[in-house]
Amino acid sequence: MKDVARLHRKIAPELITIIEDRYNILRHIQFSQPVGRRALAAMLDMGERGIRAQVDFLKSAGLVDFTPLGMTITREGTAILADLAEYIRLMHGLTDLEEELASKLKLKRVVIIPGDSEEDQAARRELGRAAAGVLSQYLGNNSTIAVSGGSTMAVVAEAVQASAAAVTVVPARGGLGEEVEFQANTVASVMAAKLGGRYRMLHIPDGLSEKSLEIILENDSNMRMVADMIRHADILIHGIGQAREMAVRRNMSEAAVAEILATGAVGEALGHYCSLQGEIVYVTNSVGLRLDELESIGLVVAVAGGSDKAQAIVAVTSAGGQSVLVTDEAAARRVRTIINHHNFEEEFIHGN
Repeated sequence: MKDVARLHRKIAPELITIIEDRYNILRHIQFSQPVGRRALAAMLDMGERGIRAQVDFLKSAGLVDFTPLGMTITREGTAILADLAEYIRLMHGLTDLEEELASKLKLKRVVIIPGDSEEDQAARRELGRAAAGVLSQYLGNNSTIAVSGGSTMAVVAEAVQASAAAVTVVPARGGLGEEVEFQANTVASVMAAKLGGRYRMLHIPDGLSEKSLEIILENDSNMRMVADMIRHADILIHGIGQAREMAVRRNMSEAAVAEILATGAVGEALGHYCSLQGEIVYVTNSVGLRLDELESIGLVVAVAGGSDKAQAIVAVTSAGGQSVLVTDEAAARRVRTIINHHNFEEEFIHGN
């Protein structure tokens, strides 16, 4: 397929636009079905007339069906979509970019999905599905999975389709500042249900003093047990956030936010704020995993997309301990620009 993609770029580049348009239409129908033409046109920012012509073609090809409730994708359409996704990845050079970033960021693997998950809800759901796919590849019986909170992790949890015997899902850290559906406890419960496993909760907010955390653990055997399960998890899957945004979402004061940013923090994961060079410059107190103590975790998967997250991705992956990065094309290309601009591999990674 790589040779075919190369030929298309050389001989018939106009076909690429047509293929990408139909791929995007099929992808949006799959994630939003049943969906009407007007709603689909709004999602894709296209005119209804253009959408009508495209979906009529897809219908004649047997890839979509029209129903009273809206359009749905057929079984053949679903199969074609999977092949198209790989074709689009090749056309955009994403397989080569994956290898390049994995090498420069010292990761075992990088997975890049086409598009921009911050601008396109279909791409966002595809990002979640890609991360869920990575999880399923490494999942084993009796596995313990630690998962962080956040909107991206909520999408990942919903996308999980795998199952394994006696799986337990735990929140990676305490922290109750998020909206309920994005809290790590909620994400863990959804993921466990999808996996057919069980979950344990950790009802401890971020930001307590070290002494308060010690007292809680001393007096609550259940919390101690969950904390121990988290520290000995087989797999950690977590999101990455921008430093300012995450500090604000944790309801920190303006002075505290300014203090964090003054340290050079640009990225955040697991309550740890990192500079672009991967230095951990600020930590919010909580029970659970620490970004600088992930060596005992068998597999650590970071998931983040959108070009605005690029600096944060570089910062967190440079802090070490990560195994796999799942991201989107927009973020990946910006990450490469940052790395190349800063002579990153020599100056930062080898310097840590």
